[in-house]
Amino acid sequence: MRGNLYIISAPSGSGKTTLLQHLLRNLKDLKFSISHTTRSPRQGERDGVDYYFTNREAFSTMAGLGEFLEWAEFNGQLYGTTRAFVEEQISGGKDVILDIDVQGAKQVKEKIPDATAIFVLPPSFQELKRRLKARMLESDDVIMRRLEIAKDEIRFYCDYDYIIINDVLEHSIQLLESIVRSGTAVPRRQQSRIEEIIASFGGLA
Repeated sequence: MRGNLYIISAPSGSGKTTLLQHLLRNLKDLKFSISHTTRSPRQGERDGVDYYFTNREAFSTMAGLGEFLEWAEFNGQLYGTTRAFVEEQISGGKDVILDIDVQGAKQVKEKIPDATAIFVLPPSFQELKRRLKARMLESDDVIMRRLEIAKDEIRFYCDYDYIIINDVLEHSIQLLESIVRSGTAVPRRQQSRIEEIIASFGGLA
């Protein structure tokens, strides 16, 4: 029995990280795939917990060897998801969630069509700008660059299976959790139990 693969994407500042933190805290069996990146750690980020921080040369070597399920360049930095971890987990029946951008999501959906893709939208462009400034992590130039990238990213919302408009945090948390929990109800995840129940009725005529 294969596990489910979930993809979550969002413009930077949409609140995706907060949603993921709540989801992973509430669903203990859900595995988070830690990406590799060439960007520097932000304050409080830890190697092997938030990302695997690496240099461009090492990243390029891994990409050349086909070790990434997906990889993409975002805002001048490289990000990638290792193939081995994802395949090992879902082959063993574990559910996995990927935090990747729209380029990476497209690559994964091409390779694993039954992956469930979720896109998080901010309530408005103005609110996204406010959230980015409130983080006080980056210069105005970097923030403006992120906003320009966001304008491009949101055009791909229609490629996703679910859209969460992250306006009221509690509602968004509940919606994301319900999407992931509903994946356990698909027939293939319950096949052995279904067969037992059908057998108890004397089988199908």
